[in-house]
Amino acid sequence: MPTLQKTFQLKPYPRGFNLIETEIEDNMPELKDIKAGIAHFFIHHTSAGLTLNENADPTVRGDFERHFNKMVPENMDYYQHTQEGPDDMPAHIKASLLGSSVSVPIQNGKLLTGTWQGVYLCEHRNHAGSRKITITVMGN
Repeated sequence: MPTLQKTFQLKPYPRGFNLIETEIEDNMPELKDIKAGIAHFFIHHTSAGLTLNENADPTVRGDFERHFNKMVPENMDYYQHTQEGPDDMPAHIKASLLGSSVSVPIQNGKLLTGTWQGVYLCEHRNHAGSRKITITVMGN
């Protein structure tokens, strides 16, 4: 079973939950050649995460952002890691809650997500730049 791996920079995204499947497919055209396999996505940052969820209704992404901001607020007096701004420590916590990787099956050159699923970049910083992601694909 051959293994492919590619690391690239995602374009900068605004704070929030952003669908990135199209950008993934654009940066890894080799996915089209995989009949059956698995793709593992890993983000190289501690203030952003990855998750798999609703891809059709954009209000879900807004609800995620509002919920996470309520669950992990900024400017808490017990945060000690504050030198990078009020959004930094909450971003680290949110990224840990969501995780830094997801795996998705591949079938006939397509990511085999569910009918209403998409891969999200969960950007937790107000002014983040591009994010580095590594994709590892195993399949034939």
